[in-house]
Amino acid sequence: MSNPFKSGYVTLIGRPNVGKSTILNAFLGQKVSIVTDKPQTTRNRIIGIHNEDDAQIIFIDTPGIHEPFHLLGETMVRTAKKTLQEIDLVVLVVDPHKPRDTDRAVIETLKNVKKPAILTINKIDTVKKPELLAVTDCYRQLMYFSEIIPVSALKNDGMEVLSEKIKEYLPEGPRYYPEDIVTDQIERFMVAEIIREKIILQTAEEIPYSVAVEVVKWSENEKGLVSISANIYVERASQKGIIIGKTGNMLKQIGSSARTDIERLLGTKVFLALWVKVKKGWRDNRNFLDELGYL
Repeated sequence: MSNPFKSGYVTLIGRPNVGKSTILNAFLGQKVSIVTDKPQTTRNRIIGIHNEDDAQIIFIDTPGIHEPFHLLGETMVRTAKKTLQEIDLVVLVVDPHKPRDTDRAVIETLKNVKKPAILTINKIDTVKKPELLAVTDCYRQLMYFSEIIPVSALKNDGMEVLSEKIKEYLPEGPRYYPEDIVTDQIERFMVAEIIREKIILQTAEEIPYSVAVEVVKWSENEKGLVSISANIYVERASQKGIIIGKTGNMLKQIGSSARTDIERLLGTKVFLALWVKVKKGWRDNRNFLDELGYL
């Protein structure tokens, strides 16, 4: 007798920069959520669909819970907390260090969620085993977890164990999405996220989170070439100068790097045009945030 088919919604939650997006991408075998070493990278819920013969795991990658300083930040935190009411299982992702205040705040939020929770300690390749055991003991004292699983998503260590444990806690259910779908995010959104990732990676500390990307034109010719135009919004003229770079070199690098990933995503040749615009205080502009899909 075969095992019953299981399916359900799993949220990856935790403070910024603990590797939630890396875990999601490792499960899916491709990039769906953008990954940088900067906190607060994920701004929207990303649904990624991991299909197996006996299960369908639907992941929701939430924005990291943090102390918000503007309307965009408040929206990100509200999205993360709302997600907890819509799922079958919580996977709390932490790094291999003793809990910080933000980790404790996330755990306090989880105590009000009547769903099983798995603690996943990511980046275990960066510490020695005695340190990891001490971290595990600290978290055990803060809250009861159904499972505690150490992983290194970057090195794909422990991910199979995590997958099996997640399936154990999912209910029996149907395959909600076709097997060939890995995300419900529309292509325009994913393209904008790829461009934003490249900006964050290329500009290092010079451009923090005051950057947004909007795809404004998308067309395809009879030969399959996709032409995309996107606006990059920043809050200050000095930031515009950094993104464009000397003689436009930085913008060319961003465009070239983004185009490679976009062509891989779409499976066709892409012409990409990028425009940098200053929009002062956009992170507190409700109408603009609504236009970008953050509200």
